[in-house]
Amino acid sequence: MIRSSQAAPALFLALLLAASSAAFAQQPGITDTEIKFGNIMPYSGPASALSVTGKAFAGYFDLVNEKGGVNGRKLNMISLDDGFSPPKTVEATRRLVENDNVAFMFGTMGTAPSSATAKYLNGAKVPHLFLISSASKWNDPVNQPWLMALPWAPNYVEEAGIEVRFARSKNPNARFAILYQNDDAGKDYLRGVKEALGADADKAIAMATSFEVADPTVDSQILTLANTKADVFLIYSVTPRACAQAIRKAHETGWRPVRFISSGCANKETVMVPAGLEAANGIMSVGSLKPYSADSKDPDMIAYRDFMKTRVPNVDPANFAAGYGYMVAQALVVVLEQCKSDLSRENNHGAGRQPQGRLAAALDAGRQAQHFGERLSSDQGRLHGRISRQPVQCHQRIAAWLVSWRTVPVVRFTGA
Repeated sequence: MIRSSQAAPALFLALLLAASSAAFAQQPGITDTEIKFGNIMPYSGPASALSVTGKAFAGYFDLVNEKGGVNGRKLNMISLDDGFSPPKTVEATRRLVENDNVAFMFGTMGTAPSSATAKYLNGAKVPHLFLISSASKWNDPVNQPWLMALPWAPNYVEEAGIEVRFARSKNPNARFAILYQNDDAGKDYLRGVKEALGADADKAIAMATSFEVADPTVDSQILTLANTKADVFLIYSVTPRACAQAIRKAHETGWRPVRFISSGCANKETVMVPAGLEAANGIMSVGSLKPYSADSKDPDMIAYRDFMKTRVPNVDPANFAAGYGYMVAQALVVVLEQCKSDLSRENNHGAGRQPQGRLAAALDAGRQAQHFGERLSSDQGRLHGRISRQPVQCHQRIAAWLVSWRTVPVVRFTGA
């Protein structure tokens, strides 16, 4: 367990706490000096590489607390390990809500873990702010009124469509082989592929095969897919291990299709290097965030570089999971600052209506915005660059942004 008493990732869509002392006494996790919230990360297990995001959360909240906190309150994030196992996520979430009395949940990693706790949190009217998933299911304020993901990237259906359309623009008769994670996120991605292919889906998909997050290897799936000799290989996973294995094994077979990996795995440190830079050469993905540059003079990039050096010194600043954690932590702080003292958890539901109040209103507005992070950035000047969807090409391990999102929103890795 990681308990960060001085760090606090932001209070989510349901943490609207009353300003008076009497109200504080009635609101879990909120006092006149503290905001206590919960977080769950895979500090162990097959997705442990993603826990860098949680470390960035903690480091950023430490920094905020050293400067006085948010509106006079220190942030206290209690972060627990679920090993990326949904049953453990449920157990940890109930502990945080019922034993630790957190005001809200923030930034739980992954579609499957967040899905496992959705019914419980919605039923208990406990907000879950900026859960980490790009599944399409979270944009549902009627059925998921207390949960919200930060739309930092296209959802998985859209991402799949972008990749398919790009591949077909180069080869209209391309046949597709697909490896996907067997959960809601992976099924979302597969649906996106089929929708993009339309009436041609049955003919154009040579094979689609799934794997479980806990599988020690995806080698057998790759060998089967390679035998199809498909023109395009689509890899969907949020676990760096599976992505790296898929890239490496496909390369070893001599199969040389056009390859795409999910945006969550487009990470040099955790995927490309373990896969082998030669094997990763030419891989493409969708790029959504401003890439790290060690030489950038951008004030926001300099601030991020300094943050990583002092707060998370053992992690490469170019690690996507770290940059994402830094950005989302900033987004939470912006939301909390905008809420001022109105942090009540009351929902004031009507039939089919969302929770109301300053925090809920801010979250609802964000849910409707196409680029929530971009709006926060322009309003507050706090986010690490704007959230934008642009293609990126990696030359000899260095990422460089090429053209705008509206042109060719894909990434190409040309390392080695």
